[in-house]
Amino acid sequence: MAAQLDYHSIREIFTRFRAAEPEPEGELEHTNAFTLLVAVALSAQATDAGVNKATRKLFEVADTPQKMLELGEEGLIEHIRTIGLYRNKAKNVLKLSRILVEAFGGEVPSSRAALQSLPGVGRKTANVVLNMWWRHPAQAVDTHIFRLGNRSGLAVGKDVVAVERAIEDNVPAEFQLHAHHWMILHGRYVCKARKPACAACLIRDLCAYEEKTL
Repeated sequence: MAAQLDYHSIREIFTRFRAAEPEPEGELEHTNAFTLLVAVALSAQATDAGVNKATRKLFEVADTPQKMLELGEEGLIEHIRTIGLYRNKAKNVLKLSRILVEAFGGEVPSSRAALQSLPGVGRKTANVVLNMWWRHPAQAVDTHIFRLGNRSGLAVGKDVVAVERAIEDNVPAEFQLHAHHWMILHGRYVCKARKPACAACLIRDLCAYEEKTL
């Protein structure tokens, strides 16, 4: 775990991220708030590419909570059986669909507390939906962000909530909306777990990681 970087270094890092990718986007395919919520819930312990492959046809037939309920558990499983933990995830998707219909008029709520009240929706999933659909500056900390934050000194913390708080506390406000996307993409494709591509990293001169692979 590196030491927390200072404000000026963090500002410069995000200035570079923004220059390289002004409007970063998440890689989960979706058409509305509901399909985004389902895609994120399905992505736990699975790759975005694997989820997208499974949900393309699913969302053609079930892009609302009511249609998902009409599809039923076995119908849903037929679409998502290539995704890990698919049976449990199918049950949660149907449960949250029923709650959305019965308690929220079929609409996805825009508050973290309401989202987290849904089956299978944790803090990270809620934050992704708040950020990507509702444009809230919420920070969804996944394994890539946790690794990058601690390795580089961008956002240091012993657990995901601490890293989330470090991003909120240390990243300048103008970068908050896209912060987690820049960090996810950098962690996924450059600051990789086993062999970070330090030679190709645009922030290597600012990063506090001592074991750079140059």
